[in-house]
Amino acid sequence: MKTKLLFPCAAALLLAGCLSTPVRQTNWRPQDEGADFSADGRLAVQHEGKGSYANFDWNRQNGVQTINVNTPLGNTLGQICRDSQGVLAVNAKGERFTAPDVRQLSQKLLGFVLPLEYLDVWMRGQWAADLPHSLTAEGDLQQAGWNISRQTQEDGSVRVLALRNEQLSLRLVFDNVMPSENGAEALTQCAARG
Repeated sequence: MKTKLLFPCAAALLLAGCLSTPVRQTNWRPQDEGADFSADGRLAVQHEGKGSYANFDWNRQNGVQTINVNTPLGNTLGQICRDSQGVLAVNAKGERFTAPDVRQLSQKLLGFVLPLEYLDVWMRGQWAADLPHSLTAEGDLQQAGWNISRQTQEDGSVRVLALRNEQLSLRLVFDNVMPSENGAEALTQCAARG
């Protein structure tokens, strides 16, 4: 008798879990202006068989994007910020590194190029307007040498953004994505510029 009750209960739990499972996006759209937002979550990077994991806080406000990378305990590992003047990175020691664009800075600091200039576009389920793109049979976006897949919540907000190329894979799992308003204190340049 107990096993007769156990099966329906287990089936109900599995179905409930399925209802909240993120859905793979296959309907990518052209890039639009994009709203300002704040987001947080976890990221994983795999490069040449080695993995790194961290938490992130990401803000886009007035064309200024700031990503803070933190340890799971909340200690800041570094910050990267992009504004109209270029890109600025600050490590945990307070050392600053600048470059005209994200590609040059990530190559200089990491030894490989991260596509940070397109992450907010891909996060919104869009392709970057200034680059050729294609879609795979599975619905993934291919752009800038990356294969990009995106999973969404029921409301259409991003849950997982996964990128991979021949050398690297990058996976962002979003816990929160919230629109933000530009008030009187809105940034016009990277705060680390002073």
